[in-house]
Amino acid sequence: MQLSFLRPLYDRPGPWCSVYLDASLDTHDGHPQVDLRWRALKGSLLEQGADPATIHAVERVVRGHDPMPGDYGLAVFATGGRVVLTEYLAAPPLRDLASWSTLPHTMPLVAQRGEQVAWVRVLADRTGADAVAVSAGGVPRRAHVQGKYSHQLRRVQPGGWSQSRYQRAAMEAWHHNAGDVASATVQLAEKVGADVVVVAGDIRATGVIAAQLPDRWQDVLVRTDAGKRARGADPTLMDDLTVQTIAEVADQRITATLDRFGMQEDVGAGLDAVVYALQRNQVENMLIVDDASANGKLWIGPGPTEIATDPDQLAGMSVADPQRVRADAALLRALVGTDAELTVLAPEEAPELTDGVGAVLRYVDASTPGRGNG
Repeated sequence: MQLSFLRPLYDRPGPWCSVYLDASLDTHDGHPQVDLRWRALKGSLLEQGADPATIHAVERVVRGHDPMPGDYGLAVFATGGRVVLTEYLAAPPLRDLASWSTLPHTMPLVAQRGEQVAWVRVLADRTGADAVAVSAGGVPRRAHVQGKYSHQLRRVQPGGWSQSRYQRAAMEAWHHNAGDVASATVQLAEKVGADVVVVAGDIRATGVIAAQLPDRWQDVLVRTDAGKRARGADPTLMDDLTVQTIAEVADQRITATLDRFGMQEDVGAGLDAVVYALQRNQVENMLIVDDASANGKLWIGPGPTEIATDPDQLAGMSVADPQRVRADAALLRALVGTDAELTVLAPEEAPELTDGVGAVLRYVDASTPGRGNG
């Protein structure tokens, strides 16, 4: 998981107000329920010592955000009387939460976000296509492609000497329209950095479109005849296929990361090893087990790699005033500050992961603990 979207949270000092709220409004009592939930969180923030200006900034977002259909949540992060980041959650959080702390409490957000997959889906017929593209964690982009050729799109049987001419005209029209769709698909895929491209709809149209995609996108192509462009057509099959395809890509990434971690044998396993690696900018991808009950602590200084299991370690880094913070908050700050990635695992995916944390390392040298080095 790329964490660059969190960078604004670490570009300014705290303390931070972090709020996770079930903001669902679809029921008849939705607004009163959200109001009650927010009042409870506001009271908690006041008890924790949050300043009124920052609480008021969060309240403006909670009360003034654009509602989404169905059940959803909000994650809001603010400091110094200003909201720095607001994220919509596709489902309500496991529980409403408000914290006032030195670092933003971002672990619930990244755990719920999960592995983000950029994708493009194209629903095509012989006249054109409707497309949607989503970057990793981004807002959907939509495109409507109308092919230049709208006449002679069926291979009719007129008879006589003109039959072959009609059929060739139909094939050429399909080909040109498919070329327009393929070109638009490539533009969208490049724009969002797509990990998967789903081309659905009319089976002949999808075949011609697929054939005109460059090799780069052929490698991530899923083609299906599910879905129709006709008004009122049921999108269920196509939606299910898209969700399944995205989930498979996410699972493949996690499996690949676990395989790489396993190949390191005992290197990068456990909290001590990960903290040491973060101090030295060695971590390429950190693995962490999603545990909502985790409450471990680490010590930090002002810089992202000033992280330690013991304050004396930071004294050796000339940190004058070490701060004790949530372990997951310190780890995530260090990952963002060193451009490392994160893989969040369910408990059953890594039952033997030491301390529930590990790291795939960018490099290993003689001083790296493990493999007989320490």
